[in-house]
Amino acid sequence: MSRFAHPAGDRHAEVLPEERPPHAPADLNTLDPTIWPRTSGRADGSITIGGVDVRDLVAEHGTPLYVVDEEDFRSRCRDYAGAFSGGEVHYAGKAFLCREVARWIMQEGLGLDVCSAGELAVALSVGFPPERITMHGNNKSFAELERAVEAGVGHIVADSFEEIARLGFLADKYGRRPQVMIRVTVGVEAHTHEFIATAHDDQKFGFSLSSGAAAEAARRILALPQLELVGLHSHIGSQITDTAGFEVAAGRLAKLLVQIKDEHDVVLPELDLGGGYGIPYVDGDIALDVKEIADSLREIVSKVAGNAGLPVPKLTVEPGRGIAGLAGVTLYEVGTIKDVEGLRTYVSVDGGMSDNLRTALYGAEYTARLASRESAAEPMLSRMVGKHCESGDIVVRDLWLPGDLAPGDLVAVAGTGAYCRSLANNYNYLPKPAVVAVKDGASRVIVRRETEDDLLRGQL
Repeated sequence: MSRFAHPAGDRHAEVLPEERPPHAPADLNTLDPTIWPRTSGRADGSITIGGVDVRDLVAEHGTPLYVVDEEDFRSRCRDYAGAFSGGEVHYAGKAFLCREVARWIMQEGLGLDVCSAGELAVALSVGFPPERITMHGNNKSFAELERAVEAGVGHIVADSFEEIARLGFLADKYGRRPQVMIRVTVGVEAHTHEFIATAHDDQKFGFSLSSGAAAEAARRILALPQLELVGLHSHIGSQITDTAGFEVAAGRLAKLLVQIKDEHDVVLPELDLGGGYGIPYVDGDIALDVKEIADSLREIVSKVAGNAGLPVPKLTVEPGRGIAGLAGVTLYEVGTIKDVEGLRTYVSVDGGMSDNLRTALYGAEYTARLASRESAAEPMLSRMVGKHCESGDIVVRDLWLPGDLAPGDLVAVAGTGAYCRSLANNYNYLPKPAVVAVKDGASRVIVRRETEDDLLRGQL
């Protein structure tokens, strides 16, 4: 009885989140096109992505399995490039980066943001043009900065006074003049639909605007002729679904641009407003229109520049999740199904917090569907959990699955293209899953599955 939709009593209501919808969806087999990859559908009851049946993918590659819709990924690159024509679009590699993804980004004409020597190595290994790379990070080591300067990366975003001094030394050493931006903490913190315009200086990133640290950073960079200060950078949050916070941030950055012009007679030509563009994960989430966002940001930057009496700077944005997120799906095999009478049904899958840490870290929400077949069974209120030795090992906290779900069924979780493989780990010594790209009815491995030999490598 407890596996199906039914009145569950007082205790049930206390356990579930208050915002949980009281009723199951009308059809558990449908795939919302705003949440699932652009080439996804069903054939013979099974989910297909890129024209490939998930049952065939699992038969060949096993589970858990990350699946990336190449056409979806590339088409979103083109969406951003077209919408922000005249500016720069740099893909945020931290969302998900491997050599093949770096090739896609390069071929689609985008730039690339990296924030470690490892990410830079991935890009350089496939011949990514270094002038289209931006190096980020709050604690770039001397070796990382040296690698970036030696490679000739296009921009280095300064995040501390120590970095400025190191860059000056390295520029002299290599006879280069790196282009530098200042990461500015503008006092705007964006959270999904809201922004809080407060002095949010208590964080590890950037130079505080309100304390004067950002202005001092400009002084120090401009005092070093071997460095070229080209602009300001700001990042106000993640999963942002409107431009209100960007408007406040741009206005505050404009004041610093004016101060730099007045104090140093230098007009900085670039403004990077970062990324953080949200995607829909569950029914009711907002699906952003990239063109509307681009038009709004251009209008904001033009307005604040005009009000400040400055020429309009070149606008750069850094989407990561907005490109990779919806292109990715994770496939799992159901292992055990356990009723907890009066509460819910626990559906255990063969992965968990080792391949998707976001639910445990952030309370992230996802949409999941029975993938290997369709079902007309009544819905059961479920919690999809992993196989790790943690009670917080949850993939999807609350969802509806068919009441005839059985061990061996395949379940697909949508929207896992960003920050899942990047945050993957080997907790309980689980190997990291493979990443498979699908396109035009064919699949190919772009990151191989780890083996036990990989887990033991390096141990003495």
